[in-house]
Amino acid sequence: MTANKRLLFLPGDGIGPEVMGEVARVIDWLGSRQALKFDVEEGLVGGASIDADGVPLTDATMAKAMDADAVLLGAVGGPKWDSLPFEIKPERGLLRLRKEMVLFANLRPALCFDALVEASTLKPEVVAGLDIMIVRELTGGVYFGEPRGIEELPEGGRRGINTQVYTTAEILRVARVAFELARKRGGRVCSVEKANVMESGVLWREEVTRLHAGDYADVELSHMYADNCAMQLVRNPKQFDVILTDNLFGDILSDTAAMLTGSLGMLPSASLGAADETGRRKALYEPVHGSAPDIAGQGLANPLATLLSFAMMLRYSFDLGREADLIEGAVNRVLASGKRTADIMSDGCEKVSTSAMGSALLDSLDSLAD
Repeated sequence: MTANKRLLFLPGDGIGPEVMGEVARVIDWLGSRQALKFDVEEGLVGGASIDADGVPLTDATMAKAMDADAVLLGAVGGPKWDSLPFEIKPERGLLRLRKEMVLFANLRPALCFDALVEASTLKPEVVAGLDIMIVRELTGGVYFGEPRGIEELPEGGRRGINTQVYTTAEILRVARVAFELARKRGGRVCSVEKANVMESGVLWREEVTRLHAGDYADVELSHMYADNCAMQLVRNPKQFDVILTDNLFGDILSDTAAMLTGSLGMLPSASLGAADETGRRKALYEPVHGSAPDIAGQGLANPLATLLSFAMMLRYSFDLGREADLIEGAVNRVLASGKRTADIMSDGCEKVSTSAMGSALLDSLDSLAD
């Protein structure tokens, strides 16, 4: 790397600042042990931004996000801001980042570490070795479609309206991401929709099928209705390699897949935009877990999902697969050693704090790098 890459840290609310602090320690380690340096700037998002500036994301912070090589976010939200109007709730800051950065592809891995097989509510033989990648379309569909809103009815009562809408271009660009990922994994894509009852699902299936036939015939493609996919995820999850789906179904299915692994505190995510002429993509990385305000400031938070999100950043934004492998390998070693934060604690293991988990990870990195 000829120049330091520019990162924007947005710790956010609740446990966000605590888990992001452990990433900063890993960045320092990479600088001292791997000669890999980043220029890191920090900003406010969510409730923290509302408290400081009255909005969940300022224009200045949005501009910094657009200019950064990658953005790492902690978490947003909490009961403190629940009574605010919908348009200025903390979550609107995250939605603005996704929309204005045009982060249309959300990557949600569901990986079951060997040491955490017993933490899943499913039988060990069902989840052992689980490695699924869910690719969720993130900027279209029912969450953004128009018309939307709540209206008064002439005869009394009200009506809530949301519109599920997709275009060919929106479907094809996220499908390409799924097919490209499958080529580097198990070579299989399962495209998920509700073509049996939704016209948007019919279009989705037709466009994915056409793209597959034209450009990705080397990848195995199957189709599944979303309700059946939810059932199959808890029945036989290892049948899946890459799941491609829309915004609404991806929201639901990725959380279902997350719990197969035993804890939301272990799962990272990446949200990617389109590659420009230089190959650079706008990208935002964040742990799947929420802000967990009930444990904020107590040193109880699990930082591993955020650290794994940073590993995804190294892999997908900077093509630093070796360094990403180092971090993921260190996480595996720490878990195998029996160290656990409260969310993944089990009998016979050692309960550790947020910072102690970070220290254990650094020790493992030292061992792997020697």
